Amino acid sequence: MKNFSVIETGGKQYKVSVGDKLKVERLKAETGGALIFDKVLLKADGDRVEVGTPYLSGEKVEAKVLNQGRDKKKIIFRYHSKTRYRKKKGHRQPYTELEITKI
Repeated sequence: MKNFSVIETGGKQYKVSVGDKLKVERLKAETGGALIFDKVLLKADGDRVEVGTPYLSGEKVEAKVLNQGRDKKKIIFRYHSKTRYRKKKGHRQPYTELEITKI
């Protein structure tokens, strides 16, 4: 069984392993810097699994910041039939790209 953890950041939960790359909600960190996540919900090490209530105390996950950016544009289009109502909006979500270095 692979070693992994479940962390919480930006109101979402992510299953992470060492070497994983993921995009999370924008965090205040510089590119090339390091981040430590202390909100660890679950840790699996082989056959041994620890579950927090809600978080595990003393556990942390370290990550390296690869990039800060904005996603591709998402189009929001509102339409009401028979009333000539059309609204078109665009949105680009900011993100932070991370690489997990240590669990």
